[in-house]
Amino acid sequence: MRKVILPSNRSLSVRSVMMPILGTTMLAGTGGMAAVMLAGSVSTAAAHDGSGQSVEVEPELEIRPTFDDEAGGYRATDDAAIWIDPNDTEDSLVLASQKEGGLAVYNMDGELQQDIPAPPPPGSNDQPGRINNVDVAYNFPLFGYGWVDIAVVSDRGLDQVRTYVIDPHDPNGPLTDVSAASLPWIFSASQEEVNEEFTAYGLTAWQRFGNTEVFVTQNGEAVVAHLRLLSQADGTVTYEQAGTIELPTQFLLPDGTTWEPCTDPDERPFAEGLVVDDDRGVLYIAQEAVGIWKVRVWPYQGHPRLVDTVGEYGVPWTYEADAEEECVIHYDQDPGYGGKWLTTDVEGLAIYDGGHGRGYLIASSQGSDTFVIYDRGWGNSPIGEFRVVADHGIDGVNGTDGFDVTNVDVGGEFEDGLIVLQDEPNTPDIYDDEGELRDNANLKFVKWGDVAEAFKPELIVNTGPDPRD
Repeated sequence: MRKVILPSNRSLSVRSVMMPILGTTMLAGTGGMAAVMLAGSVSTAAAHDGSGQSVEVEPELEIRPTFDDEAGGYRATDDAAIWIDPNDTEDSLVLASQKEGGLAVYNMDGELQQDIPAPPPPGSNDQPGRINNVDVAYNFPLFGYGWVDIAVVSDRGLDQVRTYVIDPHDPNGPLTDVSAASLPWIFSASQEEVNEEFTAYGLTAWQRFGNTEVFVTQNGEAVVAHLRLLSQADGTVTYEQAGTIELPTQFLLPDGTTWEPCTDPDERPFAEGLVVDDDRGVLYIAQEAVGIWKVRVWPYQGHPRLVDTVGEYGVPWTYEADAEEECVIHYDQDPGYGGKWLTTDVEGLAIYDGGHGRGYLIASSQGSDTFVIYDRGWGNSPIGEFRVVADHGIDGVNGTDGFDVTNVDVGGEFEDGLIVLQDEPNTPDIYDDEGELRDNANLKFVKWGDVAEAFKPELIVNTGPDPRD
């Protein structure tokens, strides 16, 4: 992934410019040019109370450090999903993908319950499995099992989606791999293409009319695949293609010029973070260097519309093709077309279910180490942002890729709900035997009640909605 150089005198928390509304979104396919229309006005005033708040909250607990180096098995924590136990919500679990490793499972105290390695390479010269994103789906009809809860993951190394049954009473561990022995590639036409790793990247699952469907982004390309999971007679799960969504890669600016975000030379502006608002049949897509798109996927598939853009939207840049492979963004030439809240890159997305269609869309603004909250309604008005700062002997949260939130009372300190956030780099710093700083990541558990209370007026806290409803 490219490295973005930010000037030392630039504030990373809030920008004061307004995002213009330019016209109708035109989806011209990959490489097409779009005139941008925002789903809601993104001004300096939030719809919540007009103040556009920026607040701080503190973590309650954290998991053990994980490392993206040889000694740590390249298993640094990357994405998270929360599974709710139907019998006792205090026994719920947090599932975490682990960079070039597999999956880890934690309880509500942040204690490791299971560590699952990534699948092996299909051949001696091929890439091994590399679990990238994880999500949860409930009440999936699986032959030989009945109705089960499942975890679905994007395997970036093998260009596949894998499926695991979740059963906390299984003595071998809560997760059991039920992926079919032969899974189709999602974006590749050959094993050689798989090895190039323009493969399955971000992922989210959703359900409608008994179907469990998955949206998957492609690494390095502005494409989202729509898959449908299929239960097979041997008790395994495969999938079929149900369609694709292509995002624009070039944008028409108000001054008549065109702009495209900085990427590596062999890449297009890709997306990773995804989430579906089940109540509205709307898919949100975080195109990292552009902003957040929304697409109606039920009862019909509409064209993507921008909810918000990064502050760097429309800003000229230079790609420095040296050993660092850096995108140098020329902020002194900023035309002022970017949004106020998001800073490159936009990463994870999640929905907080407040019941009766209420709640929030939450986005990880990785470049500013903040989390932006939007109203869940059609206009997606911005409410403000929060950051997680150090306390209780636990460091704050930086550079979040993936996260998840639940409104459910999962017991203990999280009776008002839980938000789990990836933190990288995690501190305190840890060094190897040669004195080199290790690439360290973990998860922070934060009380949703603390987030809600930090805003004035307070955000919704509603532990009533059940994810299985």
